[in-house]
Amino acid sequence: MTKRDLEHLDRLSGLLDSKYRIPGTPIRFGWDSILGLIPGVGDAASLLPSGYLIFKARRLGARKRTIGRMAINTGLDVVIGAIPILGDIFDLAFKANNRNINLLKSELKK
Repeated sequence: MTKRDLEHLDRLSGLLDSKYRIPGTPIRFGWDSILGLIPGVGDAASLLPSGYLIFKARRLGARKRTIGRMAINTGLDVVIGAIPILGDIFDLAFKANNRNINLLKSELKK
């Protein structure tokens, strides 16, 4: 594992979940939320970079338990995110990719 790999995944997570802020509010969002607005295709499209993050976590040596938790986070994001309106609100609040990168960072500190 290199620090550079982890920084790359951290940037990807931020781009997907918290790159932008709604002015005058603490609400942050990223491309996962933006793509989720496209019915049918958006949540499926955001699954690719989320899956990449999990794939790289495994390659960096994360335990199966951590990978499983990351997969559950991503699965919830995709399944609930596919529900019109409720899913869009869920995407803004849950931020599966940020949760996953935090799980990975905690794992790699051990």
